[in-house]
Amino acid sequence: MNIETASLVTDDERAAIFKALAEPNRLRIIRVLYQAQRELTCSEIGGQLNISKSTVSYHFKALRLVGLTNTRQVAQTKYLSLRQSTFDRVLPGFLATL
Repeated sequence: MNIETASLVTDDERAAIFKALAEPNRLRIIRVLYQAQRELTCSEIGGQLNISKSTVSYHFKALRLVGLTNTRQVAQTKYLSLRQSTFDRVLPGFLATL
């Protein structure tokens, strides 16, 4: 990240992202999505982490609201993926540490 790109990220945006990432289950969700390198459903993530679908959905909303993830819904199924551009812009190199 260069100085010009870094200046486009506000302190409020950084604080919101760090607050969302301060929850261990959210970090685990990010790790599962990063390792999968594809969209996953709430059920798939919940199964891997041994947490309920509703808990995954709750945490995923927090991640989506700060721009770290994408949600695509088909009928009743939500597909979750990382928003790589946000990580590249705000937290370059972070995903590789997982």
